[in-house]
Formats: sequence, structure tokens, C-alpha cells
Amino acid sequence: MWNLDSDRPIYVQLVERLQIQIVSGQYAPGQKLPSVRELAAAAAVNPNTMQKAFAELEGSGLVVTQSTSGRMVTEDSDLIRNTRKRMAIQKAEQFFSGMKELGFAKEEAMALLEERL
Repeated sequence: MWNLDSDRPIYVQLVERLQIQIVSGQYAPGQKLPSVRELAAAAAVNPNTMQKAFAELEGSGLVVTQSTSGRMVTEDSDLIRNTRKRMAIQKAEQFFSGMKELGFAKEEAMALLEERL
């Protein structure tokens, strides 16, 4: 599902969504990705915007272009694992920052997490 909001650049949200799909295994290492046009249609965005997102993913190494086969997910499992961990840390930092802003101590925030799990 492509839930995009107008608060942040669309291509950044596309990059994040595709990163999540890759690190979660929705797209397996070495798997061919849908074309720019296919994904742009699915996300209801301009193909140029999706192309920009792909360019960023290629720059990070998560996506590789093979001239005859199109774009594929990298087979570098360490890169995928490290990206997943980095994204998880970022989400955790956002959570704890938000909890601190609400006046929660670390222990209280952890207790809330335990309750929810």
C-alpha cells in the first residue's frame, strides 16, 4: 500500500517504502523489481518521481541495474541487514524522542512498549 502524504517529498517516501519492502523480504535478494512505470502506476505518482527514488536506491546499493535484466534487489545480504538495522534504530529514536517530548521517562516508555507487545 502506498500511503503518501504531502508533508514530505514524495520521492523520499517512495525510497522509504521500497527500502522497507526490500529489508522485510517482500522483495528477495536478487529478485527483479517491477518497472518504473509499473510501480509509478501502483503508487499513483509520476514516473519521473519513481525514477528519482530508484536512482537513490541504486546509490545506496540496495538496487542494482543489470543492462539486460532491468533492476534487481542487491544480493548483498549484509547491506540489506545493515540497512534494516539502521532503519530500526531510526524508528526507535523517533519513538523515544516523541515519548520524551510527552514527558515520559525511559522506563515509562519501555513499560508502554512491553504492554503493547
